[in-house]
Amino acid sequence: MQIPSGETAGDKKLPAAVVVRDYLYGAIVAVLFALFLTTFVVRTFYIPSISMIPTLQVRDVVLVDELAYRLRRPRDGEIAIFAPPLASQPAEFIKRVIGIPGDTIRISDGIVYRNALPVREPYTNQPAKYDLEIKDYAIYVDGRPLDPTRADVPPRSLWQAPNRIPQGFYLMLGDNRNYSDDSHVWGFAKGSGFSGRAFSVLWPLPRFSILR
Repeated sequence: MQIPSGETAGDKKLPAAVVVRDYLYGAIVAVLFALFLTTFVVRTFYIPSISMIPTLQVRDVVLVDELAYRLRRPRDGEIAIFAPPLASQPAEFIKRVIGIPGDTIRISDGIVYRNALPVREPYTNQPAKYDLEIKDYAIYVDGRPLDPTRADVPPRSLWQAPNRIPQGFYLMLGDNRNYSDDSHVWGFAKGSGFSGRAFSVLWPLPRFSILR
């Protein structure tokens, strides 16, 4: 077949309707993928308080992986979003996982000891001014057990050992250790209440970073 002068086989244009259709399909796929991500995988969380300073500042917006804890349990050191232990508290908390089921935890002279070993915590704002220890089926703060009617401390029947975090419960603390409403006040967080792992500061742009 003879190709007209000035035109090559690769120069043939697709019909406008086909081009529009392809762009429309691409846009639909992109929108559906974004909806899937925001519904099932990633969402944002606004930081409302000073409890996680210096890691997270007030009005930071972080990205939350909502899939992580559907596949595995929270790990020591992660920053997690979870339902508060007491119904009267805000809808969700964000704190750092300090102790997982089976851990022993003690805080003495500002140092956190996990399973009898000191924990290196470069992320904290200052050492804790309180002592804390899990023992005798309770959480003791400055030598006194938390009141189980005001804090989430499970009954003895749910403990596997008197000095270890029970299965299904976690010890959560803020990085701004002395200005955080956390496990040293309201007890354990329930594993069933965890909704995601914070993995990045998204906003403001100058603070964009990956949380480790």
